[in-house]
Amino acid sequence: MESTYSKEVVEKNYKQILENIDLVKKRFGIARNIKVVAVSKTHPVEAIKYAIEAGIRDFGENYAQELKTKYELLKQISDVQPNWHFIGHLQTNKVKYIIPFVKLIHSVDSFHLANEINRQAEKHNRVVDVLVQVNTSGEESKFGCEPEEALPLIDQIGQLPNLRVIGLMTIGSFSTDENTIRKEFRLLRSIFEEAKQKFPELPLTELSMGMTNDYMIAVEEGATILRIGTAIFGERHY
Repeated sequence: MESTYSKEVVEKNYKQILENIDLVKKRFGIARNIKVVAVSKTHPVEAIKYAIEAGIRDFGENYAQELKTKYELLKQISDVQPNWHFIGHLQTNKVKYIIPFVKLIHSVDSFHLANEINRQAEKHNRVVDVLVQVNTSGEESKFGCEPEEALPLIDQIGQLPNLRVIGLMTIGSFSTDENTIRKEFRLLRSIFEEAKQKFPELPLTELSMGMTNDYMIAVEEGATILRIGTAIFGERHY
C-alpha cells in the first residue's frame, strides 16, 4: 500500500479494498450491501478530490471544524459533492457546524448530545440520521455508551422528531487478537438484532464497524458500513 497522494494510488488502494470485501462476501455467501466510508481526517482536500475521481462517495471526518472547512473547500474545487459522515466524538457546542449538510453522525453516545443534534436539526428543518455508538471493548479511552445502556438510549432518541436512529457503531480494540475483535463486533451485532426486535418502528439497518486493520473481520460479522482511512490514503500527515 503506497502513501503518496495521487489519483492512481488512491484508486489502486480503493480497488484492492473492494476486491478484499468481495472475497469475504463470496467465501461466506454474504449478499448485503457494504458501504466504504473513506476516513479523510488530517488528509488535504486534494486527496478527497482524488478519491471522488476514483469513485468514492462517502467520507468520514472526526473534527467538526475540519469537516466544515473541507465541505466549503470541496464545493469550490469539485463538481461532485460527496456524503459527509461524522465519525469522531462530537461535542455539543460543535454540532451547529455540521448540521446543515452532514449525511450521518456515527457517534451519538448520550441523550444530551442527541438532544442538541435534534435542536440544531430543527433549526435547519432537517431530519438527521444517526447511529448510537457503543463501547464494546470496555476500554476507558473509548467513547460510546455501555452495552447495557444502548437499548434505553435508542428508545429515548427514537422519540426525537428531528433524528432518525438507523443503527449502531463501535470501534474495535486496536489488537492483533482476532478473537477479541470478533467478540466485540458480535456483541454489537447482538445488540443490533435485539434493538430491531424491540423497536420494529425504527429503520435500523446499519452496523458501522471495521477500520483498516479489521474491516475483513467486520464484513464477516455483519458490518454494513466500514470506516477506512489508512488503507485508502496511506499514513496520516499530522
